[in-house]
Amino acid sequence: MSQKLSAVPVEAGEIPAAGTVSATGLRLDIDGLVAGLRALRVHSLQTRSRIGRPPKLPSRKALAHILDSLAAALFPNRLGAPELTDEGLDYFVGHTLDRALRALYGEVRRELRFAANLAPETQSPGLETEAAEIVKGFASRLPKVRSLLDGDLRAAFQGDPAARSIDEVLVCYPGILAVTYHRLAHELYLRGVPLTARIIAEIAHSATGIDIHPGATIGGSFFIDHGTGVVIGETAVIGERVRIYQAVTLGAKRFLVDENGDLLKGGVRHPVVEDDVVIYAGATILGRVTIGRGSSIGGSVWLTRSVPPNSHITQASVQSEVFTAGSGI
Repeated sequence: MSQKLSAVPVEAGEIPAAGTVSATGLRLDIDGLVAGLRALRVHSLQTRSRIGRPPKLPSRKALAHILDSLAAALFPNRLGAPELTDEGLDYFVGHTLDRALRALYGEVRRELRFAANLAPETQSPGLETEAAEIVKGFASRLPKVRSLLDGDLRAAFQGDPAARSIDEVLVCYPGILAVTYHRLAHELYLRGVPLTARIIAEIAHSATGIDIHPGATIGGSFFIDHGTGVVIGETAVIGERVRIYQAVTLGAKRFLVDENGDLLKGGVRHPVVEDDVVIYAGATILGRVTIGRGSSIGGSVWLTRSVPPNSHITQASVQSEVFTAGSGI
C-alpha cells in the first residue's frame, strides 16, 4: 500500500484528505498508523475474549431518534408533527410507535448478541425471540409511563412559580426531558438490556446535564428544578412527590474492592429518599442512608447518615466576631 504523498494546498482549518499533505510539507505515515491501530484492536479483542468480527453495539444515534419518536407518540399534540389534526392523531401515534418499536427491537437485539458474543453472521432464533419479548413488554408499559409523566408535569407546574403552563413545562424544562428519558430507560433496564438503557441515560445527560442511572427507582410526581449537575446513582430509591434542585448528588459513600483491588460490582450503595422530601441546591447525600418522609435538606448540606421523618437539615451556623481597630486581639 506504500505510495508517495503529493503536496496539495489546504485552506486554513481544513483537514487534508487521506493520502495528501499540505503545502507546508506535512508528511504522514498513514500505513504505519493504520497498522498500529489494527494491532491495538486485535490485542483489545483478544484480551476481552472477542475474536474475529465482534458483535455490534446498540447505536446511540439510532436510539436518539427512537427517543424522539417515543416522546412524540406519548405527547403527540405537543411533541408530534405540527400539522396534526384530531382526525389524524391516532394514525400518527400508531405509525410512529410501530416504526420506533421496530427500530428499538433492532437495538435490543444488538445488545443481546453483544452480551452473547455472537458474530454478526451467527443465527440465534432464541435470541430473536428474547428481543421481541423485551420490546413487547416495554411497549405494554408505555401507558403507565405516560401516566407517571403526567404526574411529573403537574408537580413541576405546581412547584415552580415561574411556570405559566404545563405545556411550557413539557417543552422547556430540562428536568422533564431527563425524567422522560429515565422512565423509558428504567423499563428497559428492568427487562435485561442495561447497555441500551445506559445509552439512553447518557443521551439525556448530554442534553440536560442531569445524570440519572437507569437503575434508579423513582416514584410519581417527581420534579427536578433547574437540574444542571444533578446525579442520581444506580441503586437510589426515590419516593412519591419528591422535589430536588440543581447540583444535588444522591451518590455512593465508598466503593468496596476485592482482594486484587478491583471494584466489586453491584450491591446497594445509594440513598433512599422517602415521600414528600425536598432537597435544595448543592446538597450531597452519600451511602445507603434514608431520608425520612416529609424532610427538607438544605442547600450545600453534606449528609452521610439517615435522618428521621420530618427532619429539617441545614448547614451549621457560622459564628464570627468583628474586631475594630485591633481591639480584642
